[in-house]
Amino acid sequence: MTRHPRIERYGLIGDLQTSAHVCDDGSVDWLCLPRFDSSAVFARLVGEGEHGSWRIAPAASADDPGCEVAAERRYVGDSLVLESVWRTSTGVVRVTDFMPPRDGEPQVIRIIEGLTGEVEMVSAMRPRFGYGRIHPWIHEVGGRMVAEAGADALWLDAGVEQAEKDGTVVSAFTATAGEVQAFVLSWCRSHAPAPDLPDAEAALAQTLAYWSGWTRQCTYNGPYREAVVRSLITLKAMTYAPSGGIVAAPTTSLPEEIGGGRNWDYRYTWLRDAATTLGVLLGTGYVEEAQAWRRWLLRAVAGDPENLQIMYGITAERDLPELELPWLPGYEGSAPVRVGNGAAGQLQLDVYGEAIETLHLAHQSGVAHCADTAVLHRRLIETLARRWREPDEGIWEIRGRRRHFVHSKVMAWVAVDRTIRLVAAGALDMDLVALFELRAAIHQEVCEKGFDSERNTFTQSYGSKELDAATLLIPAVGFLPGDDPRVIGTVDAVRRELGTADGLVCRYPTSGDTTGVDGLVGDEGAFVLCSFWLVDALALTGRIDEATSLFEYLLTLASDLGLLAEEYDPAAKRQLGNYPQAFSHAGVVNSARLLARLAAHSGSGISIPNPASGAERTSRSRVGCGI
Repeated sequence: MTRHPRIERYGLIGDLQTSAHVCDDGSVDWLCLPRFDSSAVFARLVGEGEHGSWRIAPAASADDPGCEVAAERRYVGDSLVLESVWRTSTGVVRVTDFMPPRDGEPQVIRIIEGLTGEVEMVSAMRPRFGYGRIHPWIHEVGGRMVAEAGADALWLDAGVEQAEKDGTVVSAFTATAGEVQAFVLSWCRSHAPAPDLPDAEAALAQTLAYWSGWTRQCTYNGPYREAVVRSLITLKAMTYAPSGGIVAAPTTSLPEEIGGGRNWDYRYTWLRDAATTLGVLLGTGYVEEAQAWRRWLLRAVAGDPENLQIMYGITAERDLPELELPWLPGYEGSAPVRVGNGAAGQLQLDVYGEAIETLHLAHQSGVAHCADTAVLHRRLIETLARRWREPDEGIWEIRGRRRHFVHSKVMAWVAVDRTIRLVAAGALDMDLVALFELRAAIHQEVCEKGFDSERNTFTQSYGSKELDAATLLIPAVGFLPGDDPRVIGTVDAVRRELGTADGLVCRYPTSGDTTGVDGLVGDEGAFVLCSFWLVDALALTGRIDEATSLFEYLLTLASDLGLLAEEYDPAAKRQLGNYPQAFSHAGVVNSARLLARLAAHSGSGISIPNPASGAERTSRSRVGCGI
């Protein structure tokens, strides 16, 4: 079994329709074409070398360690253009990798520039279609190398000689100071005309201009701005521009436990994850993405809100059958590798809250009223009013029996609360009295059935002893204020029972070799987003210094390029799970904004309001809750 590079050694490039993972050894080890959810043409990330990759690096030399990995790498300014610099005994060379935001077919462009001396370089492109299973027919057409299999074709253009050897397109060349070579990989349908000959330098200029223009729209100018902007760029990179859909992550089956089976496909649009991402973008000045997602939501739900799914394909597909790919051994032997996701058919009541919260934020941000969205909103609330008392699979998509998850009920309350606000603002026409009664009923039941008075903490589900880090969101969404003793008790209990030695938190208890509360065996790392939730909960309960320290520690867990996976292993000190993860980067932005807001209020001597506060909400939500 090949030992894989650590997850954090990969950089991300993308074109707003798909993306590629570039390792610091110069190898592109993951690339799905033409979409995020298409089959991979390079799948070494979850396989072996035989499953496809494309490496450009100095020629191997046993006595020159500078040929193994890049000495330094960075993104060019606020962009998704990746530069890697190699320092060898004979010279210095820079490789620039990027994917131009596209109007047509996708391209991966790699520009090699000699900086000093001379460096012998090798490009080895081994395409394997169908997630590494299909060996293409590789041949030359008019001086261009083509790899074809079924409906897919890859065209590789280079200014140096190329040759096919054992299923790999190989080029050996010298990078001399002041000289530039470009390799351009283009995808098209195999029956389509050949793609145009590319202009790599023009494409680079256009790509840098695009990202510069996009990041100039950012309205956040507070502390940690560099980390915030990098997270925003990463979130933008996970949007599928043609439809407005947003993937949870651009990878599948990077494990939550090395060698374990908790490996899932995240290349789809979860309502929850997308809504969280849109909330982040709206809060930092990006309105266009919210408009596109609202149109996507209307198409996805269509005329059937009664059967709202928790996730869809990136163009709103409903059927996402979960399959295993037995020919792939998985990242560091973590099998199975899965495509599709069986959770699409689950009931997760919290998604009503996340979706409606985003519609409320869009209204607050000035997104124009949409009559069709208002009709959908009313039907979602009508459905929720009928179903909120049902058990569900919850935010963590358990594969065991359904439960009455506290977080699901809290987010049902959020859905009704935000609806009340929109009605009060004149943006929606619904019966306020009925909404008030529904909100109070949900609140009362959660406080009565979801709270353990002996331990002074909200629990994972009604009557359970297990805790859940999702209850850290209770003050953030305004269900209870941060100074409520039950909130403070919950924060302390989660830290005590779900915390790690370095202050991070896990989602919920796992059970190793036995089946846990989630219906799965195995363990997992600390969940990065949950740790950012702890930052927020600490801040909202008045522990600003602790919150700031934890936030700054979390930033140190990012890769050298500022990227975060879904989880982190504090013992092995490595990232785990799909990468980069939208949830994790949304956590960076949300926590930075909250800390900045609290610091501004503190400096002005103004008391800190609850994030979702309002005199009307506070008075109504206290009905029957013993406050």
